[in-house]
Amino acid sequence: MIQKIRSGFQKVSTYLNDGQERSVKAKKNILGALFIRGTSILISLAMVPLTIDYVNPSRYGIWLTLSSIVGWFAFFDIGLTQGLRNKFAEALAEGNKEQAKIYVSTTYASLALIFFLVWLVFLFTNSFLDWSSILKVDSAMVTELSILVVIVFTYFCLQFILKTVTSILTADQQPAKASFIELIGQFISLLSIIFLVVFTEGSLINLGLALCISPIMVLLVANYVLFSGKYKEFKPSIAAVDFKHAKSLFQLGGKFFIIQIAAIIQYESANIIIARNFSTTDVTAFNIVHRYFGVINMAFAIFLTPFWSASTEAFLRKDFQWIKSSINKYNKLNVLLFFVGLVMLYFAQDIYDLWLGKGTIQIDFQLSLWGFVFFTLFIFGSKYVSFLNGISALRIQFWSSVFSPILYIFIAITLIGQFEMGVSALFIAAIIANVNGVILAPLQYYMVVEKKKKGFWLK
Repeated sequence: MIQKIRSGFQKVSTYLNDGQERSVKAKKNILGALFIRGTSILISLAMVPLTIDYVNPSRYGIWLTLSSIVGWFAFFDIGLTQGLRNKFAEALAEGNKEQAKIYVSTTYASLALIFFLVWLVFLFTNSFLDWSSILKVDSAMVTELSILVVIVFTYFCLQFILKTVTSILTADQQPAKASFIELIGQFISLLSIIFLVVFTEGSLINLGLALCISPIMVLLVANYVLFSGKYKEFKPSIAAVDFKHAKSLFQLGGKFFIIQIAAIIQYESANIIIARNFSTTDVTAFNIVHRYFGVINMAFAIFLTPFWSASTEAFLRKDFQWIKSSINKYNKLNVLLFFVGLVMLYFAQDIYDLWLGKGTIQIDFQLSLWGFVFFTLFIFGSKYVSFLNGISALRIQFWSSVFSPILYIFIAITLIGQFEMGVSALFIAAIIANVNGVILAPLQYYMVVEKKKKGFWLK
């Protein structure tokens, strides 16, 4: 028995260390991410019923809606972290560590300045906002909501700055470590929620503090540890900040900026549209379905995450065979996850009852069906989008992102108002608006990799 176990470990070790360096890195990160992301999924799923039990479905919907509204301010990132991810990977591939340090320092300095100013403006503006009216809830909650939104907004601002370190890890083809940092924050948040459920009464302010403070503390520690050790030579410094020298970072970041705005509008506005046309309880139902079928997307992301930065290196070295081989493997995984999703759809209501408690919230089959269709198509296109992001071929995605949010909101409101499609309209609108992921990105990949086209296709 012991000999068989040793033989098994030896085979696994041989498999992990066999192949090109980027493939070896990818396989090791995927293996690590399977455990890390798997645990993260379990924690994420466990937190939903705990949180609903702590504040009730309606107030949980308020929390989700407020988080979505604040999430819109992510566009002030101006795509800098995505731009850093590509430029840092390119600098490492070329062995230019000095350039890499400039990119890191300039990104931190830019984000700190931007989000400090945004935070000050928000604090001033918030005193004039009536959040109970905005969310259409009891006016008695106005003070509680005003405090909560300051907590959440402060968290988002700090997170955008401090999470830069996870972009550096991902650019260095170590996404498993980046995921591990997030996992620790999630785990501490889970413990905090359990503490609140056991020892306190339901409070949105307590919930906000529990879910916001833990991740920030973990990111602070991660920044200190990594820049004192492994990435000491890239540690941000004022002397290395050079906006002129890092012009290309901002140009690339500008494209990601528009793409990011489109994503925020499409995926964060859903909660707001639902809250204003239906109820905050429906916001909870939509997010339950989104989180449930989002599991297959999270599973796919475990395998896909290393591909972005690895494709940057592979494309620079003109290793098209490796790129095509990787896409073929992702296609096979797509098929497998499609059948997994079908099984999840069939047992959806049973799992909702087991997960949340029977009778906690009613979710009709149509909403689950469209949630399944949305995520199936989303993960199909995500591998092509990831490749194109990695090689900075963003023009087509950029222009589609300009129009897709408008299309999304128009379709969603039309389906709700004219066709009375209910909450399912948000998933249907997202499917139709995802023209880039389903059609344009696969076509662009084909032209670049299979046909070796340049010019328009590579811009």
